[in-house]
Amino acid sequence: MSKDKIKSLSSEELKTYSLLSRKSKVNIHHFAQVFTPDENFSNFLNSLPNILAGKDFKEFISLMKAAKKKGKAILFALGAHVIKVGLSPIIINLMEEGWVTALALNGAGIIHDFEIAFAGHTSEEVELQIRDGQFGMAQETGEMLNNAINSGGKKGLGLGEAVGEMLAGSDFPYKKISLLWTAHKLGIPVTVHVAIGTDIIHFHPKAKGETLGKTTLQDFFLFCTLLEKLEGGGVYINIGSAVMLPEVFLKAVSFVRNKGKKLQDFSTAVFDFIHHYRPYQNVIKRPLVKKSKGFYFIGHHELMIPLLTASLKSISLEE
Repeated sequence: MSKDKIKSLSSEELKTYSLLSRKSKVNIHHFAQVFTPDENFSNFLNSLPNILAGKDFKEFISLMKAAKKKGKAILFALGAHVIKVGLSPIIINLMEEGWVTALALNGAGIIHDFEIAFAGHTSEEVELQIRDGQFGMAQETGEMLNNAINSGGKKGLGLGEAVGEMLAGSDFPYKKISLLWTAHKLGIPVTVHVAIGTDIIHFHPKAKGETLGKTTLQDFFLFCTLLEKLEGGGVYINIGSAVMLPEVFLKAVSFVRNKGKKLQDFSTAVFDFIHHYRPYQNVIKRPLVKKSKGFYFIGHHELMIPLLTASLKSISLEE
């Protein structure tokens, strides 16, 4: 067909309607409000726009508040990066004020927590250290953590409790900013989930595969027991773990439901600086049913977790 014979459509007689009659997704009533520094921080929270992440964040804070008020489980699953960016004092404060009923860590979590308690510093320069095989070779980290795990295994302890007990009995100068020491002091359960070969302490002489496997498996079943307590409005929060803890959570949910336990009415949230596949699928999407809801908040931990903490503390002051 020749293009000369094609008649182009025209905008004449276009059917329109009044903008005033149209339903829109964004309304000025949803807009942010100006916050002034002399106001209560809860006013800052209320000043966030009721749109997208702003709306989700306010709803999530309300669910956290409801969970704490009803005495439901609030489980924090932390990747080691949370410790490396200096957030332990903030997490500890949440633990002390009842916002954390249990912690779950990966294997790197106990390493950085131990090094902070023992030496006041952590996180080596991997690119520099690995050139001559020095990466992961700190003597105290490998020796003391493996000794604690081996000792705990003989006593029938899980991995998290074993390390917490070792820290509690130590004279480490900085243990007051240790998550595991604080959890031991407050009686808060800590589970630690490892894969053999992923952590530097696994190639130290004191490492025993049978003990690592035994203690972390024991922690998995403790973790399942803790998940049962989410039912009825509890909250599960994954912060900074892209693979290990989302995978553990998914399997634990299946195990709990297989045992005939109800696990339907709870909320989940992921805090991370990029969108990851497994946290979205395994924490936000796959485990949830009609009565549960998931949230995904993207931003640097060193900004988002202080924001979360300040928001929770501000609503506590209102009560």
